[in-house]
Amino acid sequence: MPTEKTLNTPALFGRLPIFPLRVILVETSRPGNIGSVARAMKTMGFSELVLVNPRFEGALQHEEAVAFASGAQDILAGARIVATMAEALDGINHAAAVSARLREFSPPVQTPREVATHVAAAAAHAAAGQDLYPALVFGNERFGLPNEIVERCNVLINIPANPDYSSLNLAQAAQVLLYECRMAALDPAAPAATPIGFHGDAASQAQIEGMYTHIEEALVAIGFLDADNPRKLMPRLKRLFARTGLETEEVNILRGIARQMMAQGRKPEK
Repeated sequence: MPTEKTLNTPALFGRLPIFPLRVILVETSRPGNIGSVARAMKTMGFSELVLVNPRFEGALQHEEAVAFASGAQDILAGARIVATMAEALDGINHAAAVSARLREFSPPVQTPREVATHVAAAAAHAAAGQDLYPALVFGNERFGLPNEIVERCNVLINIPANPDYSSLNLAQAAQVLLYECRMAALDPAAPAATPIGFHGDAASQAQIEGMYTHIEEALVAIGFLDADNPRKLMPRLKRLFARTGLETEEVNILRGIARQMMAQGRKPEK
């Protein structure tokens, strides 16, 4: 019969390195949910928490947040509050939006396990230039994530819950995702990122957003896009590029093309 020590400390759950992961909470309404997410993070071995415009003052020191953290107050103490998604995604090159609602122009949809396996495999091969700094992005408890935030992420995570009752609160969804990330990081049989061929550095979210702005300006300059009536062209292009896993050099090439398009668009007609 196993001893208590054996039951509580199996080898799989040892103090092994976990890849860096940022948890981003957007406009959270309840202090308790922030504390509960901090607790979920600590139980799975992650620590970087960023809040975007929480809907109450003193979010990280609120007594309800501290109480629900239940021993994970160090996660709250180390958390940051920022005003914009650009600040929250600074340094991130693989953002995963978490939403129960599918969108017409969302990035590719993946399950928690697919996302976790991909990110953990890439992070494990940082020496080969395939490292990713990932983030999980969670929306407001009532309204979720707005389309403009989902569209700037690399993937959309949809948790395959009971279709007749798929309601997960914020902390429950975070626990599911963080558990999958931990298991992927600790799994010795996880698929590895291939060492064959050249792999450049993954483009950051800031680089990709700059590229989108540049491309939009270029399309307006050549008359392909009506700035006053853009319809759905840019969301479609964002969806297209989200499927590619852009590298920094590829972003630079596309911005170079956009510069030439803008230069040609400014030339007077003969």
